[in-house]
Amino acid sequence: MQKILVALSGGVDSAVAALRLKDQGYDVSAAYIRTWMNEEMPLADCPAQQDIEDSRAVAAHLGIDYEIVNLVNEYREHVVHYLVDGYKNGITPNPDIMCNREMKFGIFQDYALKNGFDAIATGHYVRKRTNADDSQDLLTGLDDNKDQTYFLALLQQEQIRNALFPVGELRKPEVRALAEQYALPNATKRDSQGICFLGDMNINNFLEHYIEDKPGDIVNSEGRWLGRHRGLHRYTMGQRRGIGVPSNTDNEYYVVTGFNKERNELIVAFDHSDAPGLFTNEVEVYGQSFVNRELTEPCRIEARPRYRDPSQKITYTPTGPDSAKVVFDEPQRALAAGQILALYDGETLLGGGFYR
Repeated sequence: MQKILVALSGGVDSAVAALRLKDQGYDVSAAYIRTWMNEEMPLADCPAQQDIEDSRAVAAHLGIDYEIVNLVNEYREHVVHYLVDGYKNGITPNPDIMCNREMKFGIFQDYALKNGFDAIATGHYVRKRTNADDSQDLLTGLDDNKDQTYFLALLQQEQIRNALFPVGELRKPEVRALAEQYALPNATKRDSQGICFLGDMNINNFLEHYIEDKPGDIVNSEGRWLGRHRGLHRYTMGQRRGIGVPSNTDNEYYVVTGFNKERNELIVAFDHSDAPGLFTNEVEVYGQSFVNRELTEPCRIEARPRYRDPSQKITYTPTGPDSAKVVFDEPQRALAAGQILALYDGETLLGGGFYR
């Protein structure tokens, strides 16, 4: 009988993942991954304590062993530092993707394997396929509205080989129905929102503790002065709210279209399809990672520019060991440096890389 350690987050998806594995005859245990000590820097509406209570209640209800795995220091090193350094360097990081690669399917998975478990399981809405050569592929979740393959775009073969995704074949209403049928304590709990450890806290409120504001000028694409910003790290490509420059008399709104780091200038334009720098057909990606096989030749595939964005047809051309040029068939809006482009062949996740 395989021993599985379920990453029990406190949410209904991972709870049903544990429920399904137990019903399927696995030897199931549960662990809550602690990533933040609220005493270190109190976060507004920090969900950690409630999640611990909910995950412990689910484990007790299912009659499975439960533990808290304290990875606060590792999380600070691999995710929080990455997040803060990214904003300091003028890019828009994705901590949820990094948390999956470095923590859940990295350090936590290693912990499970070293402690006698055969695999970990999570509540991600993705499916796994074993091929004839025993390699593993990740497929989009059956529920298109909940598919989470985007967040696993940087995982590699050895990471998914020792992972199970018990809710990938279900739709969200089915997950809720199972949770209610088995009277799970968190059956009606709302889905979590926001960055993985911040809960509902505004990212700028968090960054204030790590990055000192460096005010500068707001200019348009012609260099005309429009106002002052508090610090470039507070803005991202395509942002419209919170810029501090009012609309004009025609109710045209400004959006962020670029950054001049040397002059510490925030570049904005009216939110039009022809706004300079807002739309692009071509990007370079770097730091690529592939789930199964590396793409080494030019090809026509699909890509998802952001989570919940529809797949886009692209021409993919490798340019180096871990970089490529990507040309979209249709112009894409506000692609931010540091974010992730996920690559697909139909429903199969191929991998991903960072926008340069």
